[in-house]
Amino acid sequence: MSRGFDGFELDDFRDSNRGSASDNESYTLESFGFGREIGRGSGGSSSDPSARLRLQRLRDTESASDRAVIPEQRRQDDNRARGAQDCRQVSSLRETGRTRYTDRGRSYSLRNSEIQTLTELGKFRVVSVEDLARFGYAGDRERLKSDLRNLTEQGLVQRRGTSALKKESRQALTLTREGERLLRRQGFVPEDQAVYSGLVKPREADHDSALYRLYQKAAVEIESKGGKVLRVQLDYELKEQLYRKLGSAKVQDKNEAFHLKNGYAQQMYLPVVNGKVNFPDLRIEYANQEMEIARVDLELATGHYHAGHLADKARAGFQIYARAEDVSGLRRVRDDREIMTSILSL
Repeated sequence: MSRGFDGFELDDFRDSNRGSASDNESYTLESFGFGREIGRGSGGSSSDPSARLRLQRLRDTESASDRAVIPEQRRQDDNRARGAQDCRQVSSLRETGRTRYTDRGRSYSLRNSEIQTLTELGKFRVVSVEDLARFGYAGDRERLKSDLRNLTEQGLVQRRGTSALKKESRQALTLTREGERLLRRQGFVPEDQAVYSGLVKPREADHDSALYRLYQKAAVEIESKGGKVLRVQLDYELKEQLYRKLGSAKVQDKNEAFHLKNGYAQQMYLPVVNGKVNFPDLRIEYANQEMEIARVDLELATGHYHAGHLADKARAGFQIYARAEDVSGLRRVRDDREIMTSILSL
């Protein structure tokens, strides 16, 4: 899909070997004139004398967040913050009967909790079994096991390992093509919500399977402030939309292409840093208390991020999270380069 767009400089460093970010002119959300909420990162490397103080404040915030991550307390906090959703979830899990759905000559028997599972897998492409048990089934593993057996036998869901290395692999779930088609044709998801099946990049399955958990953490904060999640967008969807716009333009002049790219990025609320469009791993679109549409862009950083990668994501204004095993190393890189952004533990 990306062939022919080399001159547009779209950031996808997980597929590249580019070096550290340069000090070239950068285009941020502020330069585009947007004041919307899209993240809490506040820029890249700084030599400001107050940088050490600001970094210490970030570390204090992170420490408080880390201390709060106690499994049982976290579960209770999640349930309190997402009371409305929990009520729906509990109601769904109480239902044992299944409804029959017909699609193009085939019949499927599904209960509401199974439809919800299909929906979550479709939206996030790949979800770990552990995270689905915790968030989707409130720890009811027997119900999850029963639902997955039914969905697998009907050819709607498949189980995958996230790594070829047995010790590092986690059990994860994806929709089959049949599952994706059923989800869309039966109208189980809104028209503007993209859904996926299978894996595009199996080597990134471990990273991508954690995005569902990242979403859950961010959604708690949104809903605790009176917001309502409307849809989620993965980087796949955002890239496809921009590629489609650029491909239809068919421009040849590099200068024209550069300005066209920036214009399209502005329309899509995507930041341009050092001449490259930056895509978050996950975007959540929601209605705030004033019933205005807001967006928050989230990045799941890994231990492979070097200082340039981290600085670019900070300049883009993304909220940056990392798994527990990667947090300390990334914060050390952040501190060494005085990159002004929080790195929150997932």
